[in-house]
Amino acid sequence: MSDSQMKYILAIDHGTGGPKSAIVSIKGEVIEWAFQETPIFAFKGGSIEQNPDDWWNAIKNTVKKVIDRGSVPVEDIVGICNSSQWSGTVAVDKDGNHLMNSIIWMDTRGAKYIERFNKGLLKVSGYNVRKILTLLKRASGGPTLPGKDPIAHILVIKNEFPEIYDRTFMFLEPQDFINMKLTGNFAASFASITLHWVTDTRDPNNIHYSKKLLKMFKVPQNKFPPELKNSTDILGPIKKELADELGLEKNTKVVMGAPDIHSATIGSGAVGNYEGHIYIGTSDWVFLHIPHKGVDIAHNLGTLPSAIPGRYLTGNEQEIAGGALSFLRDKILYHKDDLLKEEAVPDVYKIFDRIVENVPAGSNNLIFTPWLIGERSPIDDPTIRGGLYNLSLEMSREHIIRAIFEGVAYNVRWLLNTIENFIRKWVIKDRGLPKNSIIMPELNIIGGGAQSDIWCQIFADVLNRKIKQVSDPIQANARGAAYIASVGLGYLKWDEIQNCCEIANIFTPNPDNRDLYDKLFKEYLNIYKIMSKTYKRLNK
Repeated sequence: MSDSQMKYILAIDHGTGGPKSAIVSIKGEVIEWAFQETPIFAFKGGSIEQNPDDWWNAIKNTVKKVIDRGSVPVEDIVGICNSSQWSGTVAVDKDGNHLMNSIIWMDTRGAKYIERFNKGLLKVSGYNVRKILTLLKRASGGPTLPGKDPIAHILVIKNEFPEIYDRTFMFLEPQDFINMKLTGNFAASFASITLHWVTDTRDPNNIHYSKKLLKMFKVPQNKFPPELKNSTDILGPIKKELADELGLEKNTKVVMGAPDIHSATIGSGAVGNYEGHIYIGTSDWVFLHIPHKGVDIAHNLGTLPSAIPGRYLTGNEQEIAGGALSFLRDKILYHKDDLLKEEAVPDVYKIFDRIVENVPAGSNNLIFTPWLIGERSPIDDPTIRGGLYNLSLEMSREHIIRAIFEGVAYNVRWLLNTIENFIRKWVIKDRGLPKNSIIMPELNIIGGGAQSDIWCQIFADVLNRKIKQVSDPIQANARGAAYIASVGLGYLKWDEIQNCCEIANIFTPNPDNRDLYDKLFKEYLNIYKIMSKTYKRLNK
């Protein structure tokens, strides 16, 4: 396809920090983008919310900016696809107006209701055995104990805001709320509805509401979107008045899309079965597509419907990655307290990179644990906390900074090892590999942290895996949304995405660091074993 025939997607990457709107070619080239921050409201008791009006106004503002720049003809923008933060809840009335702030994925008020749900004589790891077995059979998972899933949010609203619960026409994920604002249509995708834990996912081609699960949670089906669609399905055309406001063609189609993790997995270029990717942003995750369904409840792993029809995703997110560097910048190095004058904060991340490059591997045996707000995987433990271990007088902030880079990599290795053990039997059987094979010898890397060459090399060394740095890694979500729309509109096939997604650099493990990092990773695990009880006593 020549440039004169190229078509484009308006891709919305609606993250927790704010939405990024981008014009992306159907082959994944980001032409224009604009970002606008949206506030987060945190209160005592684990309440973390956002105002959906802030989302919507920021989306419209950023969309107008990229369209008004005129980089592509408006008539060549053939589709819109949104990828939103996952595991949030918006209560709306029949006209689609939100009735309260959105409860987002970080909110933990639902923990007590999940604990109440799991009451019973026979429990394992905090879960009611009878209920969790029912959930595992049908949904391949269940609500996490910290209460961060949408079903927990709904139970909060039902119990603490009964008037709003009664007035609620429908509970929507952020993903589906934005789609409703774009089209006026109420629907959810197989991907977005999953963490409500009310759908039967045993057949990835026939995902549907489960009467048994709805009865268990005591929430009626009519409180959820009536239609469940594939991520590649067309939800409808953009509303005419909105098209006029934004400057788009009135027949521009809105494709269902998928939440951030699903879109980023596709935007990473790792779309084949057992091809993994790492995301390094404020948090981190490791995810991959697989053709099988299963669960590892001990390590908070399951299989969830993918944005690719008929496929599953497996993996999990960890709470803090690049957020540890933000913490270092904002709370320690440039904290604006009463004793210091305010000063301009430089672009410290590039400075951190230069410092880390000059510190020997292993940071003089200094180990950092990035559990600043607990952890969800491979252990679900909200009480553990971050720390620096083996700190001594001969060290400096240079050692501390490198230890933070390495500590995040140790945490990812912990998760990666668990994921590889989970999928090992399938990979060996499907690919005919020897039993002692490395299950994922290479991983793509995306997110803001993937822009750091030294961090990519540290990941290669700590994980002992080839790390493939995706070009323009911070645009993976927008690119993934564009790929989903391109497939849905018939411009692209799934197996063509890998060739469209460019790799900037490939980092191979340095054998000189193998023994050192194996030793330090072993001690990293020992820190959790030794300290976990102390953390429970301190932070329960």
